[in-house]
Amino acid sequence: MKILVTGGAGFIGSNLVDELIEEGHRVTVIDDMSSGERAYLNPKAEFYEMDILSGGLRDILRKGNFSHVIHLAAQISVVRSLDDPVLDARVNIVGGVNLLENCRRFGVKKFIYGNSGGAMSGDQNSLPMKETDPVNPESPYGVSKHTLEDYLILYNKLYGMNYVSLRYPNVYGPRQDSSGEGGVVAIFCNKLLNDEPPVIFGDGEQTRDFIYVTDVVNATVMALEKGRGEFNISTNRETSVNELYRLLLEISGRDMEPVHANERRGEVRRSVLENSRAIERLGWKPEVSLEEGLKLTFDYFKSRRE
Repeated sequence: MKILVTGGAGFIGSNLVDELIEEGHRVTVIDDMSSGERAYLNPKAEFYEMDILSGGLRDILRKGNFSHVIHLAAQISVVRSLDDPVLDARVNIVGGVNLLENCRRFGVKKFIYGNSGGAMSGDQNSLPMKETDPVNPESPYGVSKHTLEDYLILYNKLYGMNYVSLRYPNVYGPRQDSSGEGGVVAIFCNKLLNDEPPVIFGDGEQTRDFIYVTDVVNATVMALEKGRGEFNISTNRETSVNELYRLLLEISGRDMEPVHANERRGEVRRSVLENSRAIERLGWKPEVSLEEGLKLTFDYFKSRRE
């Protein structure tokens, strides 16, 4: 297949591009490098440093003759979306529609969207959340990520655009950013390796569905040929931040009390996604346990210091 991946120099995107190239696909990457890393770019992929809002996107889609587009580029910070909702909407909605419209114009067969299941779901009355449950976003980021999914549904109705929206929960693993608002697993790993107590916002009993990056990559690759519509790509396991930290303490061999700070605005209290639709219709299931994935991730960050 000839595949365009947006955000292909980032955490999830670069892991995905490596797998696609390993399987023999021809891959083009678009990334504005606002959070991507050049070291993660696969040298066998064609690369364009470009914003998805750019008019130059049209030329890339026109010349590329892509069969599939995998859209992972996004403004990903909940806090930033609260501080600057206009920027969040420009990137995640306007940029996404710019990409989608060019896919329609130039005959892309299937559009695969890396969505945020946790952020757009919000606090739910019953858990785990199914794809059919109403969404209840608590931040502009959650709204913007869900809005592009609405556009995908509309483009399917109007133009027959084939799409899959993969609703990811909290993804973690090698190459995850640990600076600023990077993933909590990466932050905890690096703090422990530095013998520094990490910060836990609120009481630490807020829960998430943590999934290892290779499981997300595998689901995304499967979606190239299977599935249509919305899928939770999740573990169906609810884990508190306190429990996550306890597991990482055991793995690291450290004994360190965390520092607690005020809970952050716009954060969901409990989040876990039900995954039976992906298991039944994509033939996918999560393979890496939380304990195994945390060990692999900690060892990765440790090896980068040796």
